[in-house]
This record gives sequence, C-alpha cells and structure tokens, in this order.
Amino acid sequence: MEATVNDFNYGAVTPVVAYLMACLGAALGLRCTTRSLRRGNESRKAGWLALGATAIGSGIWTMHFIAMIGFSIEDATLTYDTSRTLLSLLVAIVVVGIGVFIVGYRGATPVTLGVAGVTTGLGVAAMHYLGMSAIHVPGHLEYDAVTVALSVLIAVGAATAALWAAVSIHGLGASLGASLVMGLAVTGMHYTGMAAVGVHLDGTGGTSSSSTDLMMFLLAMLAGPVSVLVLAAVIVLFDPEMVLGDGEWNQPAAPASPHAPGAPAQRATHADPRVWP
Repeated sequence: MEATVNDFNYGAVTPVVAYLMACLGAALGLRCTTRSLRRGNESRKAGWLALGATAIGSGIWTMHFIAMIGFSIEDATLTYDTSRTLLSLLVAIVVVGIGVFIVGYRGATPVTLGVAGVTTGLGVAAMHYLGMSAIHVPGHLEYDAVTVALSVLIAVGAATAALWAAVSIHGLGASLGASLVMGLAVTGMHYTGMAAVGVHLDGTGGTSSSSTDLMMFLLAMLAGPVSVLVLAAVIVLFDPEMVLGDGEWNQPAAPASPHAPGAPAQRATHADPRVWP
C-alpha cells in the first residue's frame, strides 16, 4: 500500500529551525577555519580546523534531524535505529573534517577544492541517506533515482562552496553572509532528498509517526550536537581575534623602530659613519 508522506507535520516551524541550525553550524565552522589560517597560528591550526569541522558537521546533522521531526507517514508508526542514527553523526563530522583539513593545509586551488568538495559532498549525502536508513516502518522506503542524484549534486555544490568560503572569505560580515547561503543549500539538499522518498506499507502501524516517544528520541539525539554548537559558539565569541577584519590578515610584522622604547641598542662598528668618520 502506498502511504502518504508529510515533511511538514508542524508547518514551517521545523524547516525554519532546521535552516537556522545549518546556518549556525556553517557560521561557526567558517570562523574557526578562518582563525586557523592566521599568521603565527600554526601550533593551533589543527585544533581550529577540527573544531570548525565538528561545528559544520554537527550543524548539518542537527538540521537533518530537526527537519525529520516534521516527517510523518500516514497511519504508520515511525521509529529510529539508535546505532545508525549516531553513525550518521560520525560520518557527517568525519567527512566534513576531511574536506576542511584538505583545504586548510593545501589551500583553495581548483584541484584541491574539487577533490575536497566532491569528497565532502558525497559524505554529506551519505550522512543523509544513512540517517534515512535508520528509519523503521511497517514496510519499506523507495527512492526516485533522478531526485536522489539531484540531491547529491546539490550536496557536492554546497560542500565545495562552503570549503571555498572557509579559506577565501575572512571578514566577519562576509562569513555571515556565506553561512546564510550555505545553510540554504544544505537545507535545500535535505528537502530535495526527502522529495525522492516513497513509502510502501505492509500494513497499518496503528499510530502516527508524530508520537511523543518519537519526539523525545529525536530531542535526546539532538542534545549532544546542539551542546557542541553552543560550546563552539562560546569559544568563538570569547576569542578576540575572531572579529578582526580582512586588514588584519597575513600582514608581516612591522620592524621595530630603533628609537622606540624598549628597542635594542645598536652597537657601533667601524662601518658606522656617526662614530668612525
């Protein structure tokens, strides 16, 4: 039996909140990656890149499962496999980390961006469909191949744009603007993928998938990644260099004036005409 699928069980609330979480993860990830590229920051580069990848991955995963709160199947009970749900979170963070570390250490050349963007985009798509495979229904899910392919292309494009922005856009305002675009692309990828879903039921599940138990499960799953995003936000907000503009980037240190207070005294030599005419 073909079931009726609804992606907006709570109206516009879930897509809007999902989009905002994707934007938050993208914004924090961009600022952390930006911080890793500052001159004299090599000792902490890996740490900032790892935090940025975790923020972006957590934001994408949080977006996905907030959006899934609004997903329902008429006359069917909807449950999730906990192990696969958590595995999808790990996949999201790891694949984003691969892309971020590639561009963080090798730069934003076309070849590097292509490799990192495709790798990360495929990983984001894998996270989405792995998360979907965690759904248990009294039947099975089917996917339209063309729509799935379109969602993967959107994921690759969004990932490539995100990685380019991470190493190319340094200003705070520009980073925030880029995060809004990235959030839209990632959320668009999710709902494109959901448009590919069809459900065939073997029988009736008896209750709606918007049950309290399902809601509590998804909220419990979201607690960890949301906490990570809050922690990343605190680190970003309390790091003063995060809000510096482009003019502070990659500027060589100005040579100390010989007359400045604290400057080392110059030793006279035979080549100094002031002492040895």
